[in-house]
Amino acid sequence: MAHILHGVTSSSTAPDLPPATRPTLRRTPIWLPPLLFLVLIVLDQLLKTWALANLKLGEPPISFIRGLIDWQLTFNTGAAWSMFSGSAKFLAFGRLLVGLGILGYLYYRPQSRFLSVVLTLIAAGAVGNAIDGLRAGRVTDMIHSPALSAVTTALNGTLFPIFNLADSCVVLGTLLLLVASFWPEKKKP
Repeated sequence: MAHILHGVTSSSTAPDLPPATRPTLRRTPIWLPPLLFLVLIVLDQLLKTWALANLKLGEPPISFIRGLIDWQLTFNTGAAWSMFSGSAKFLAFGRLLVGLGILGYLYYRPQSRFLSVVLTLIAAGAVGNAIDGLRAGRVTDMIHSPALSAVTTALNGTLFPIFNLADSCVVLGTLLLLVASFWPEKKKP
């Protein structure tokens, strides 16, 4: 996995090479991570605002994509699967530090496009849930997956947790990072 985190080699690491022989960079444009970060946070917060205005706590799920996605309002004062319940403020500060730390890393150490997008997904998800924790002392969740619940019920008799867009960003980013860690490292000429 180390090759993924090395990212893109800057031409400044090879100052003794003539410009024509320096490695060409496929850096992510400096504006892409912050723009993607903001778009994902806005979408997450809009969906949470919609859920609070249109769904009621304790009511049965409302089908959105039959058998795949339902809307059902719940709140979480902890982390995934309600771990650390009652620690919303503490976890929010941690999430905020992680999310902003990742963005800072991408700014000061530009990475490949793939890695920039993956890390931005994780950062946006962390900050999206941090906003809830700091503002309300709990995270608003509203996406229920009957398909995932069928799997977890078969495996251990429990329903899959209700989640939100920020959670999806963190999980997708983490899964993509994990999958990419198995890709062979490109050999340097």
